[in-house]
Amino acid sequence: MILHRAIHPDRPLLVVALEEEAVHLHVHELPILVTGVGKVNAAIAVSTILGTHRPSSIVNLGTAGALRDGVTGTHVISSVIQHDLNDAAIFDLVGIHFGEPISFDSASGSVLATGDRFISKPEVRERLAKEAHLVDMEGYAVARAARAAGIPVTLVKQVSDQAGEQAAKSWVETLDECSASLGAWVHAHLL
Repeated sequence: MILHRAIHPDRPLLVVALEEEAVHLHVHELPILVTGVGKVNAAIAVSTILGTHRPSSIVNLGTAGALRDGVTGTHVISSVIQHDLNDAAIFDLVGIHFGEPISFDSASGSVLATGDRFISKPEVRERLAKEAHLVDMEGYAVARAARAAGIPVTLVKQVSDQAGEQAAKSWVETLDECSASLGAWVHAHLL
């Protein structure tokens, strides 16, 4: 976990998983929290920071795999789910929800599936595409931690790959371009 710049109550906190995703965000002088990859790292980093700091909001920016053909560009997420936690089955067992979907005030309609797996198998992509448009590894955890602390949260994802067999190669090749697109979104919507 790395925090760049001081957090202020009148400014948003940008949250990313990796330094590479933040490359084009530093020009805006907003605080940036780099959490590390995965739901656990994201939840710990955001919860730790929110234990002592109160930004005006949290904006989780990052790359995402497209689960459906033709899905490209930058997406403000309308709903996020966990694809690696069966909340319905747990509810049937114990009567409590631990991973229900989280909805946002975004008209985009884009659904994000978060899980601790980099998706690169066509059969997994096809299964996830029945529920979501995009897949990442941190969004749900950031949203859940922010909501628990009572901080408004927005998830913004840039498509880096098609969540298929070439996903890893595509992600590496498009990472800087994705960071630039996320930086442009910040400039257009937060400044």
